[in-house]
Amino acid sequence: MTQNADQRPEPETEQTTEQEALQQFELTTRSDIPWLTHFVTGFAVILALLHLWFNTLSTLPELWVSATHFAGFAVICALLYPAHARLRHSKIALSLDILIALGALACLVYIPLAEDDLYARGVKFVTADWVFSLLAIAIALELIRRTIGLFIPVLIVICLSYVVLWGKWVPGMFQFPGLSMETLLYRSFYSADGMFGPIARISWSYVFMFILFGAFLVRSGVGDFIIDLSKAAAGKIIGGPGFIAVLGSGLMGSVSGSSVANTVSTGVITIPMMRKAGFPARFAAGVEAAASTGGQLMPPVMGAGAFIMASYTQVPYVDIVAVSVVPALIYFLSVAFFVRIEAKRSGVHKIDTHSEPFLKVLFRGWHNLIPIGVLVVLLVKGFTPTYAAGISILSVIVASWLSPHKMGPKAIIEALSMGGRNMATTAVLLVGIGLVVNVISTTGIGNTFSLMINEWAGGNLLVMLLLIALASLILGMGLPVTAAYIVLGTLSAPALYQLIAESQLLDLLVQGQLPEQAKAIFMLAAPDQLAALNAPMTMENAQSLLALVPADFKSMLLEQSLGASAVTLALLSAHLIIFWLSQDSNVTPPVCLTAFAAATIARTPPMRTGLTAWKIAKGLYLVPLLIAYTALISHDWGEVLLIGGFAVIGTYALIAAIEGYLEGRLNVLGRLLLTADAAVLLLPGIDWWWRVVAAVIFAVLFVYTARNGTQGIQTMSGTSDTPSSSNQQKVMP
Repeated sequence: MTQNADQRPEPETEQTTEQEALQQFELTTRSDIPWLTHFVTGFAVILALLHLWFNTLSTLPELWVSATHFAGFAVICALLYPAHARLRHSKIALSLDILIALGALACLVYIPLAEDDLYARGVKFVTADWVFSLLAIAIALELIRRTIGLFIPVLIVICLSYVVLWGKWVPGMFQFPGLSMETLLYRSFYSADGMFGPIARISWSYVFMFILFGAFLVRSGVGDFIIDLSKAAAGKIIGGPGFIAVLGSGLMGSVSGSSVANTVSTGVITIPMMRKAGFPARFAAGVEAAASTGGQLMPPVMGAGAFIMASYTQVPYVDIVAVSVVPALIYFLSVAFFVRIEAKRSGVHKIDTHSEPFLKVLFRGWHNLIPIGVLVVLLVKGFTPTYAAGISILSVIVASWLSPHKMGPKAIIEALSMGGRNMATTAVLLVGIGLVVNVISTTGIGNTFSLMINEWAGGNLLVMLLLIALASLILGMGLPVTAAYIVLGTLSAPALYQLIAESQLLDLLVQGQLPEQAKAIFMLAAPDQLAALNAPMTMENAQSLLALVPADFKSMLLEQSLGASAVTLALLSAHLIIFWLSQDSNVTPPVCLTAFAAATIARTPPMRTGLTAWKIAKGLYLVPLLIAYTALISHDWGEVLLIGGFAVIGTYALIAAIEGYLEGRLNVLGRLLLTADAAVLLLPGIDWWWRVVAAVIFAVLFVYTARNGTQGIQTMSGTSDTPSSSNQQKVMP
């Protein structure tokens, strides 16, 4: 049988694998009921158009818009997703779900009709207020249970009952005297802080517009262009399929808002390619999971969390995107370094990906880059993200006219419907999370939690980072990434920001460089210490001096000492650290859906695949440390690039030391030398000249192992020398 004949069944096999992955990781839907499918499609189109109007010309009150946002997507969730997979074909269950959908619409209608009367009564509830506020919360809980699972509904119930029932029985700092049920329902349903509050506002504005933008990109064929471009860029080099996975998943992250969807859409192509080249199946799945997880860290579209971060920190979205470029590159390069090392160690093949030259692919599909370019230019020019996304959506349509696959009315309707359906589960989730955020702000538990973890950390930034990483992992077992970031950011960001800013202040005190205006604040707290402020001091003395400043004065002291810009960067750094750590649940056992999805495609053990993905995704922990301890997040681009450049080399050295392989095997001495080299390149406070020396040492080791490596490289023709083949067998995992 010829080689071509052997390869003929592969597309069918890949398609079957993709379907299996989708069936396992996608929700059960009523997609086989024609009239329901047509209704949901049309309703999603109307809802998408309505949101475009909300974000451009509408002057409706935000409460009404948020309620419309929830009710509209609740209708889609109730009709599309049955209460249980076994009830998919039940007519009785469908009838009940239609009633739930009508109930959601009734809550929407009730708000504008009853709002004026409620305030005229002095915010006193009548029977209808009780019914509709409880109904809205119950619908949100049930739909979140269907689409996300039990964890979040249980969390919401615990939070709400804490306010009205058991909070007063909790001993210690978390004791809360309680509110009446009427007050709680008012704050949850009517106020600007509840389920229709700031989180819902972010959902119907920023998040929806960018999910719709992603749907238009996918429908216009940008996803195929990304894969083709990745193949052309990396397909013909050693380990090329692994680099295709890294490039493709990173670029696809700007289109897909889900790491699982990213894994399935690109993994069905890249994982079989990696296996065919000679990568171990588990490693191939781990690379895809790690790269797809990083998709939500890749600018210019960084998932819903970036928009929520902009709202929390009041830092413009474009600034968040700008400072996230170098950290994202460090992460994806770290995954690529694992690919490179494994390719050399396993002696993978150079395979023919049937790709055209890079420039030919780029010139043929250059129009696909126009929408991303329009988005970046508009953001840089200062336009709001929603306006930039709206114009970018129009640019997708116009750009498609430059290709053979022009988007006509049918394609536009399909993209609108896709965007509406893709948004449904996210919208219901974020509205429900608004209830949790409302409880945190109402009870002040966020400040209490911040004080508690600050006390546990004992003023040690590293300990606090470890506590937040542990909390993010636990929350991530039951919460999606965005929800985990919202909860953890609300609870721990203030404490982390305070510690980061104070560490910078302590550095100024140690160096004796405290600004004059800040010394005045110290004079109020400790006038006898003024002389000490004019000279360098030890870290212990600086910490003792800072402890004398009352808590009420510290925010003023930080701003006077560091400046408004540095304080803002410290706040942004805190949120970025939490945002990055929130991603780790995708690849960290025991619950790591992204790794499980990749394992399904690769047909490897899920838990062992999760451990491999966790190892490869080490950048999720390394980058937050760099953000916390260096000026990686800064407006000084020269310093950022310098730190980033050394961090890339240090990351490569650290991975090589962990793997025991660079361009060839490393003995114990080589691994120890690379570990020390990585420490010099990555640790803060080390002179630049030492970093240069460390970089040179790494380059020497790289060249030495390349010249003396024992690993042979096989080719597709099967011509490889015997010694290389035997060496390969010895190091195969």
